[in-house]
Amino acid sequence: MEEKLKQQPSNCVKVVLFGPESTGKTTLSRQLARYYNSVWVPEYAREYLQNKWNNERKTCEPEDLLPIARGQMKLENKLAKKTDTILICDTDLLETKVYSEAYYLGTCDPILEKYALENSYDLYFLTYIDTPWEADDLRDKPDDREDMFKAFEKALIDNKRPYVLLKGDKKARLKTAVKYIDKLLKVK
Repeated sequence: MEEKLKQQPSNCVKVVLFGPESTGKTTLSRQLARYYNSVWVPEYAREYLQNKWNNERKTCEPEDLLPIARGQMKLENKLAKKTDTILICDTDLLETKVYSEAYYLGTCDPILEKYALENSYDLYFLTYIDTPWEADDLRDKPDDREDMFKAFEKALIDNKRPYVLLKGDKKARLKTAVKYIDKLLKVK
């Protein structure tokens, strides 16, 4: 069961969009995949939790986190085989760990934590909270954006993950991300 959380080897550069809800991660993920004519890994939790909400009118509970993590890694591992250049990840298990700790009294399932820390990526783009918050069925922390942002940045720093802070409008974020990805691709 644990193996389903393990990142499979691949030949591509992997970048992660990382940060609080409603900060433009999905929009930028799609833009970057289009720009590089590559693939992007959507956030599995959105589909999983939207289905849960639609069918049961329930939000995320601690027992949902491992199925979400397994679904995320299954998607990532499958899509990583479809490119040898760059894989744009809308999220990763470290993000799931941050949410677990924020919502469930500082706790995270040890199995989720293990793989959140073991799986590796070439670069993280930390999305700042300077975008308008947009409500939907799953978003619920419009007043906690600053605290959530700090939790995400702390996770990157504490786990020594390479990251770039993205601020500004969509155009500015795309331009900054492309600059850093181009550097990564030249090294590869």
